[in-house]
Amino acid sequence: MSPLALPPPHDSYAPVHPQLLGAGPTEAQTAGGVLVALAVILATAFVCGRLAVRLRQPAVMGEIVGGVALGPSLLGLLPGHLDAVLFPAEVQPFLRVLSQLGLVFFMFIVGYQFDIGHLRGAGRQVTAVSLSSVVLPFALGLGLAVLLQPWFDKSQLTTDGWLGPALFLGAAMSITAFPVLARIIAERRMQQDPLGTMSLACAALQDFLAWCALAVVVAVVKSQSPWALGRLALNSALVVLVLAFVVRPGLTWLLAPERRRSVGGPWIHAVLVTGTLLTAYVTSTIGLDAVFGAFMFGAAVPRRRIDVLAPEVPERIEQAGLLLLPAFFTVTGLAVDLAGLGLHGLAIVAAVLVTACAGKFVGAAAAARLTGSTRRDAAALGILLNARGLTELVILNVGHRLGVIDTRMFSAMVVMALVTTLMTGPLLRRLPPREEPPREGPPLEGPASARSTASAGA
Repeated sequence: MSPLALPPPHDSYAPVHPQLLGAGPTEAQTAGGVLVALAVILATAFVCGRLAVRLRQPAVMGEIVGGVALGPSLLGLLPGHLDAVLFPAEVQPFLRVLSQLGLVFFMFIVGYQFDIGHLRGAGRQVTAVSLSSVVLPFALGLGLAVLLQPWFDKSQLTTDGWLGPALFLGAAMSITAFPVLARIIAERRMQQDPLGTMSLACAALQDFLAWCALAVVVAVVKSQSPWALGRLALNSALVVLVLAFVVRPGLTWLLAPERRRSVGGPWIHAVLVTGTLLTAYVTSTIGLDAVFGAFMFGAAVPRRRIDVLAPEVPERIEQAGLLLLPAFFTVTGLAVDLAGLGLHGLAIVAAVLVTACAGKFVGAAAAARLTGSTRRDAAALGILLNARGLTELVILNVGHRLGVIDTRMFSAMVVMALVTTLMTGPLLRRLPPREEPPREGPPLEGPASARSTASAGA
C-alpha cells in the first residue's frame, strides 16, 4: 500500500467473530420471542381454562386443549403457519426448559400429596379393583402394540423389536390421573362418599404400580446389557435409600418444634426447591427421567411438619408449577399433529380409545361387582378410574423422549388422555341416582339428607 493510499473501508477488515458481531440482536430477538410465546401460551391457557370450568370440566383440561390447539393440529392449519411464527425453532428449546421446570415442580407436589395411608388402608376390594384395572389395561396395551407394530415409523424409534414399545404402551394404558381424579371428586363433593374415597385409594395404588412399571420400562429401554440394567436398578435403589434414611430423617430433625424460630418459611422454600431440582438431576443422570426424582423427593419430605411450620411453601411451589405447566401443554401440542394422522392414524386413535376404555372400565367395574359393589357403584368406579388427564401426558412425554413411540402413536395417546378425562363428568351425570336403603325412625335434620347424599354420589 502506498503512503497516499487510503485505508480500506471499515467492513473490509478481518471478519469479526460471529458471537461478537451478532450476539446482541440475536439474543434480544430470541428473548423477545420467548416472552411473546409465553404471553400467548398463558393467555390461551387462561381463556381455555375458564371455558372448561363453564362446561363443568376441570380447568386443567381446558389448558391442555389450549396447548394442543396452539400446535399444528389447529393453529398450523390457519393461513400463514401461525404455529411456526409464534413458536419458531430458536424459541422452542427455551419453552422445553420452562416446561420441564414446571413438570418437575408439579411432580414434586404429586409426591408431596401422595398419602401412603391410602395404601395401608387398602382392603380386599380396593386391592382387587386396583390390580384388575392395572393388569387388564397393561395386557391389552401389550397386545395392541404387537398388532400395530407394522404401522410404527421405525425411523422415529430408538429401540429395535417390539418389547420396548409394548411395555411402554402397557404402562401408559394402566395409569389413572390421581390429581385430576381428586379434583373431579372434590368438585362433585364426593370426598366423604365411600365411592369417592374408594376411587382415590384405588387411583393411589394404581399410580404407585404404574410408576413402578414405567421405571422398569425406562430401565429396560435405556439399558443395552444385563449389567447396565442391574447398574440402573442399583443406582435407583440407592437414591430411594438415601431419600428414605438420610434426607427424610434430616429434614424431620431440621423441622423439629424446638427449631421453629431459626427455620422460617423462606429457608424451607429454598431447601424444598433445591432438593427437588437436585434429586430430579440425579435421577436423570443415572438413566431415569427427572420426573421420578421430583416425585420421590416430594414423597420423602415430612409433610406433617411442613404443613404445621410453613404451609404456604408447598402452595407457592405448586403455583410456580401451575404457572409453567401451560408451557408443557404447548410443547406437547407442538408434537401432536392430528391433521397428519391419515387413515392409519385414525385407525390407531380408534384402537387406542377402545382399548384404553375397555381395559380400565371392565377391569375396575368387574372387580368391584365381584367384590360386593352394586351395579351402579361398579359402573361409577369404572368411569372414575378411566380418567387419565395430566398424568398420562407426563408419561407420554417420557416415552416420546425415549423414542419408544412415534409421533402418530403419541398423537393418538394424547387424544385418548383428553377424551377419557373429558367424558368422566358427563358419564357420571348420566348414571341413575343411588338407591338408598329405607331409614327407620325420623329423617335426619339439616341439609345432609338422603337425597343430597344420593345426588353427591352421582
